[in-house]
Amino acid sequence: MSEDVHDTAGGQGVVARIDGLIAGPTAKAVVLGMMVFVLLLLMVPIVFTFVASFAESAAGALPSGFFTLDNWRTVLGLGDYGVQTSVGPGLAFSAMLATGGMVLNIIIGVPIAYALTRYNFFARDWINAIAILPLVPGIILGVAFLRTYPENAGSALGLIVGYALLKSPYMVLTVQSSFQSMDLQQLEESSRSLGASWPRTFLTVIVPNAKDGIIAGSIICWTLAAAEFNFTYMVYARGPRPFSLFLFENISNAPYLQSAAAISVYFLIVVAAITVLQLVGNRGFSTSSDR
Repeated sequence: MSEDVHDTAGGQGVVARIDGLIAGPTAKAVVLGMMVFVLLLLMVPIVFTFVASFAESAAGALPSGFFTLDNWRTVLGLGDYGVQTSVGPGLAFSAMLATGGMVLNIIIGVPIAYALTRYNFFARDWINAIAILPLVPGIILGVAFLRTYPENAGSALGLIVGYALLKSPYMVLTVQSSFQSMDLQQLEESSRSLGASWPRTFLTVIVPNAKDGIIAGSIICWTLAAAEFNFTYMVYARGPRPFSLFLFENISNAPYLQSAAAISVYFLIVVAAITVLQLVGNRGFSTSSDR
């Protein structure tokens, strides 16, 4: 009996020492160091590209001759720099397409994620698989669109629907994670016991509580749709030139510094979109009409 107690106490002591190491200052320093290292790996190429866009020349990998805006003027079609193209309509058109696809994902993806999390029903696993099935290369969906909707695939509506389908798994999976962290049944029962209808419960209680997941899914869907190239290249037919084609032309057929300027334009647009969506999330939102 005493030996068992001694072994148990010894085992608890070992566990306590391990917990102390994991939660101690050394472990904290290691985790922070790894985080900083990963962030540097991600941020250094972005910062280097942005800085290079203001250089006059590039000898090898290092740019030189700062500071000039010629690369930006060339990319944006400003001044006497060859063929003049209006970038503004293409940027606005791409923002509209990405926003339309994001809104469509919210309208459809949030209820799908809710149903898959809240209810057990026949073929639930199959529907869950179908919900993430569009997670395929854009070229595959582009071919399918051209075969199925040959006359409308390249229209604005066709591009919005295509972007929504391609990015829907990100919305469904992200919002589903938020719903899984909530006690949906308790929230519903509490709201219904106070006299709220089911639609009002869903719109004013369930959806606002999943705000973080919806905002995260919206950011992912918008940023990926704004630069979706494969699908756009396959189906685009008319209208302003989408931003992904603008990037392709400036990266594939332009000098390095001009390409850096084009990529920097995309960085700025993405940062602006993420900032706006995060501001909406931080301020909170409500689907209720009551003030």
